[in-house]
Amino acid sequence: MCSAVLRKAECCNDKDAQGLKAKPRRASSEFTSRKKAMAQEDLKGKWALILGASSGFGAATALELARYGVNIIGLHLDRGPALEAVKELVGQIESCGVQVHYLNMNIANAEKRSDAVAQIKAWLGEDKLHMVMHSVAFGSLQPFIGPDAEHQLTQTQLEMTLDVMANSLVYWVQDLWHANLLGRGSRVFSMTSAGSEEVFRTYGAVSAAKSALESHTRQLALELGKHGVMVNCIMAGVTDTPALRKIPGNDEIVAIAMRRNPTGRLTTPRDVAVTIRALCDPEIERINGAVIVVDGGERISM
Repeated sequence: MCSAVLRKAECCNDKDAQGLKAKPRRASSEFTSRKKAMAQEDLKGKWALILGASSGFGAATALELARYGVNIIGLHLDRGPALEAVKELVGQIESCGVQVHYLNMNIANAEKRSDAVAQIKAWLGEDKLHMVMHSVAFGSLQPFIGPDAEHQLTQTQLEMTLDVMANSLVYWVQDLWHANLLGRGSRVFSMTSAGSEEVFRTYGAVSAAKSALESHTRQLALELGKHGVMVNCIMAGVTDTPALRKIPGNDEIVAIAMRRNPTGRLTTPRDVAVTIRALCDPEIERINGAVIVVDGGERISM
């Protein structure tokens, strides 16, 4: 009797192996398609402003949101050959059938910021920005203590790094708020890294900026929360971006991350972009003032 039961179970398992298990996969695929269609409907026609939109996390997020029908305003600072890559990116975004406006400017310049906010207001009219992303990577990589005074971080470099990579978040949110471009349901994302808490040679100024950025994010979340604006920080794992490649010793950083990451790979810009797009779901209303880690478990592993 036991043998008969076992044979029957094996028979059922054989049938499963021959195709019965494929049905849940098809159902899952259909569910995913319906879910994506619903998300596209929720986001279609909304506006996103991305500071640092020409490469890395900013570019990937612009493309991901555009695929879901979000209109994109991208600010970047590129010169020479890099402009061809920006032109190609804009073409990819336009192919998604959304409105696209890219401005080549210094996002840390107060006068240019004021002009840009006025231009954004003209484009949006009475609409609000659904999402603002601060993904600005521009700072000094000089060590605090060098072999001599000429080869170490200066006061000007430190202040510039903090102003561009951290303080500019506050200035942009202030101007967008007073221009009535943010409101209930808007969300702001800043981009931090594990360097806000961990140290690496030549990363001192950027580390300080990332720590300040997280603090600014929490303060903005506190002050804007009552207005229904969510402000959060994304902490990506080590990612192969142009910004990473500029850090001296980046190959060592990559090697450590590969060894530590439980997934066996680095985080990608699209990993971050998909996360941000998911957090743009209008139904998500209770995540505020958080540092959201997107790294596949890199930080929890020794």
